[in-house]
Amino acid sequence: MEYTHVLTSLSDDTLLRRLLELLGQSRRVEAEVVAHIGEVDARRLYAREAVPSMFAYCTSVLHLSEAEAYPRITVARASREHPILLEMLADGRLHLSGIAKLARHLTAENCDAVLPRASHRSKREIEELAAELAPRPDAPALVRKVPEPVQLRPDGVAPGVLAATQEPAPPITPAPVAPDDAVAPPDAVAPPSRPGSIQALAPARYKVQFTASAELCQKIERLKALMRSSIPDGDLAALIEDAVSEKLLRLEARRFARTAAPRKSLGSTSTSAQSRYIPAAVRRAVYARDGGRCRFADETGRRCPARDHLEFHHRHPFGHGGEHDPGNLALMCRTHNAYLAEVDYGKECMRGHTRGGDRVSERQEAHAT
Repeated sequence: MEYTHVLTSLSDDTLLRRLLELLGQSRRVEAEVVAHIGEVDARRLYAREAVPSMFAYCTSVLHLSEAEAYPRITVARASREHPILLEMLADGRLHLSGIAKLARHLTAENCDAVLPRASHRSKREIEELAAELAPRPDAPALVRKVPEPVQLRPDGVAPGVLAATQEPAPPITPAPVAPDDAVAPPDAVAPPSRPGSIQALAPARYKVQFTASAELCQKIERLKALMRSSIPDGDLAALIEDAVSEKLLRLEARRFARTAAPRKSLGSTSTSAQSRYIPAAVRRAVYARDGGRCRFADETGRRCPARDHLEFHHRHPFGHGGEHDPGNLALMCRTHNAYLAEVDYGKECMRGHTRGGDRVSERQEAHAT
């Protein structure tokens, strides 16, 4: 079946409606798959397939990847104790990765209170909820050198490794597999963490981890020395928070004219559109009113959560005589600013046209305050 040909013939509304319908079907099927995995696991039917565990059955017989098998087994086992999890998975209130994060923290006593809070939440938000249920201690401030990557010799052998003609190393005996009903699938099958990551440890406490260059480490040491009077112990988290806060102030002043001592108030600022330059007082007012977030909302009233790549959108287009009055401006992310431009000017007019009209230019940023 030529899916592309069939889909291109659908109207926009029909395409969106069918996608929602298919997603609903997919969720219901996913819940059934998880329920079947749970029943096969409970009956230990995987033993009939010459595999030692449910995890091996999922990867070897069902041909799921490790990253697919682990959360499904975890959710299947949790749903045996909390059947409502399958209902929430089927109707979309909870997703597979979210349930897998919560499963170990659910009990008969807290289930009724926790699951409504997790409903329709992102994976990150559910991780924060899990950290609230089981807080972990703060991560220690630590800077350490990452080992250098191994460089292969011209013959393809790593330095220090015996050549094929030399005496081979003794064979490695694999570790015995623990009984499947004794432990959950090993943590090793979970997807590896990204080089830069933010993990919730407890309410309002996070572990931030990334790989830094030697230059950044040197800059941190210089900053630590300069800030001994305000941060005597050289606490790394305090140093970074102070530096990030100062950088935020500068960038928001340039981009959105945020300042503690503005030169002009909104009342003394002309909002007539003599040029595309949006006065600083107007940008301050719009940013404060919209809360530094895209203001686009769909027909149900759901608002876009984007806070990056924000642009000033004219409700009555500038090209059609729209003024720079705060009531005629709204913060929009790049996607919705482009979408509304197509609504205002037409897709044909905007196709292939790089829009920069509503973005603050470098010259505007110089006049931000």
